[in-house]
Amino acid sequence: MTGNKLITTVLGTLILPFCVQAQQNLTQYVNPFIGSADHGHVFVGANVPLGAVQLGPTQIPQIWDKFNGWDWCSGYNYKSQEILGFTHTHLSGTGIGDLNDLMIVPANGKLQLTPAEFNKMNTGYGSSFKKENEVAKPGFYSAYLDDYKVQANLTATERVGYHQYQYEKTDNAHILVDLGYHINWDKPTDTYIKQINDSTFVGYRFSTGWASDQKLYFAIKTSQPIQKVRFFDGKDEKFGQTTFKGQAIKAALFFDAAKNKNIELKVGISPVSSTNALNNINAEIPGWNFEKVKQEADQRWNKTLNKIQFEADKDTKTIFYTALYHTYFAPTIFNDASGDYLGTDKQVYEKQDFVNHTVFSLWDTYRGLHPLMTILEDRKINQDFIKTMLAIYQQQGKLPMWHLQGNETNTMVGLPAIPVIADAFLKGIIDEKDYPLVWEAVKTTAMGNDHGLKFARDLTYIPIDSMPNESVAWALEYAIADFGAYKIAEKLGKTEDAAYFKKRYKLYEQYFDKEVGHFVGRKVNGDFRRPFDPLMAKHRENDYCEGNAWQYTWLVPQDVTGLINLFGGEQQFLKKLDYFTTMSSDLGGEASPDISGLIGQYAQGNEPNHHIPYLYAYAGQPWKGAALARKAMTDFYTNTPAGLCGNDDVGQMSAWYVFSAMGFYPLNAMSGVYVFGSPMMEHANINLPNGKTLAITVKNQGKANQYIKSIKLDGKPYTKTFITHAQLLQGGQMEIEMSATPNKNFGKNKADRPTSVDNN
Repeated sequence: MTGNKLITTVLGTLILPFCVQAQQNLTQYVNPFIGSADHGHVFVGANVPLGAVQLGPTQIPQIWDKFNGWDWCSGYNYKSQEILGFTHTHLSGTGIGDLNDLMIVPANGKLQLTPAEFNKMNTGYGSSFKKENEVAKPGFYSAYLDDYKVQANLTATERVGYHQYQYEKTDNAHILVDLGYHINWDKPTDTYIKQINDSTFVGYRFSTGWASDQKLYFAIKTSQPIQKVRFFDGKDEKFGQTTFKGQAIKAALFFDAAKNKNIELKVGISPVSSTNALNNINAEIPGWNFEKVKQEADQRWNKTLNKIQFEADKDTKTIFYTALYHTYFAPTIFNDASGDYLGTDKQVYEKQDFVNHTVFSLWDTYRGLHPLMTILEDRKINQDFIKTMLAIYQQQGKLPMWHLQGNETNTMVGLPAIPVIADAFLKGIIDEKDYPLVWEAVKTTAMGNDHGLKFARDLTYIPIDSMPNESVAWALEYAIADFGAYKIAEKLGKTEDAAYFKKRYKLYEQYFDKEVGHFVGRKVNGDFRRPFDPLMAKHRENDYCEGNAWQYTWLVPQDVTGLINLFGGEQQFLKKLDYFTTMSSDLGGEASPDISGLIGQYAQGNEPNHHIPYLYAYAGQPWKGAALARKAMTDFYTNTPAGLCGNDDVGQMSAWYVFSAMGFYPLNAMSGVYVFGSPMMEHANINLPNGKTLAITVKNQGKANQYIKSIKLDGKPYTKTFITHAQLLQGGQMEIEMSATPNKNFGKNKADRPTSVDNN
């Protein structure tokens, strides 16, 4: 960031200019292994912020465990001590597995063509390794492969993976390129490789899985000549050509390790063509200097992490910067250096004026990660996200739900692209020339027929007769999206549309069963579901999605005032909320593993609950929310491989921590409000893309001091329990004083509370 000076006047007195701090070495505080054990499912390897290449180790899923290999969705789990090889694409924190494309195995000795079995490394390719010989840093990964006696070092640019292998054992040294390798849901459908010369190979790997029609093109350049190549389709060796096509093509590249024990590979990927993949290599890594590329990757991460300069004890600082690091894994770049990309319609769009992206886990990320990007990133990057979504709409006829490698997976519930677009629209990020397309995309998507939308369109509830499972989850998420449609229509002066969508975002009221005090599925005749168990959480066998009635009772961030009224007022609302956070955490049998990180029935490990601590501020008791947020941060985010309580969900679990550790959270980003909670730092500079800085100093920070006693903004007492996006972008100096006992007057007055209105 630039060193712009901020001059503030407090009570008529001029304060000395405040300057943005010089860039710090913050990558040292990232522990990439946080969240790599248990159910965190994070990617471990080498990448740059939002890079298409995520180059890292792929292991053997332990399918004998109770989750049938689920904890290897990313291809890696910390408890494993074997590496099959290194692949160029990974998912991070997902609950479904895919990718791990383009397997590279640095090997020697007997040529093995199939991956080894778990605990039987002599049955195929792969090697054991020791944890003390494994290093992961932003933009860099290394491990010593014991069985091959090869030191593997990896780094990356946006579209190129850079491998460096140092062979101690040179017997029959080779690099295996296995295009048939697959893991989790993925399966190759067509593979191809062509040798261009003794150091260049190109090809593609097409596959089906979670992404039903994935196309990945590649180019490989080697630092020394390949003396011999053996080609295979599966286990069948092929002869007489330098070009081969099949379902599981493999190529073994043999080189003269006796002459030079070190070999490097540059592997470019493209969604469009192998020619573009080769051009990506030439554009991003034209030479051979591994240390230079590694250093540049570190510098890119350091620049990104310096957007927030956060001071706290070492463990908290490490957890914070690792969380911030994880929020920059996606949405990943999905185009070439030329600007070309592959659309959802499988058409190639050449030389576009925006950077196309993919891996949109929108049901997760609309809540916190995308709002965080509107604070930290400039208009261009946020506009690229929106333009990608609008292009997807034009290509598939609706906005994305969960978009992966040019494929709509239709995963999760609701219309989660609309809140992201509405948030950006209301914050002035979208150019006016794009307004007509924005409204067309939002309205067309909201007026669809899928998954009970026809009932919402007719201003009624989704009957369980038509949707036996998850009807309430779909409906509540629709209502959130409808709020976004309402706000866009209102800003555009579309009075009739605004009135219509205002009715739709209130449809949640039709699911409220006063008899039980929860949102409950209803039959066509109007009856609520009976028998009814508010704790029942069997996966996809109730009216909710990855949750139960207790956990979905609070999912009305767009209209908290209306939700409070359903309970009969603030006191009844608070009583219910207090009980929710202190009741038994027992979920009964067969509960979804996604429901994790429990405090009472509050589930930090699942996104529909992320806003709940901040609901207390709307009812005048923010100190209770502060205590809940602080407990979630300290109990469920640790500096260990098991340091996340659930899937990181492509960065949303981490984004919640980034916000909450700074002391505020966007309960409803579309309202333009960030609600205060319980900051974890002593000081933080939020270096804004407009050149300004919000400097936050926390007095009396400590484990016991979890409550905000008072706030000053630019030297003046600030009594509100929230700050608006517009205020935040002005920068300035905020002083927060903490206390071990709650200041029950802070936020008590209604004028100081957030409300369910627009504050952009």
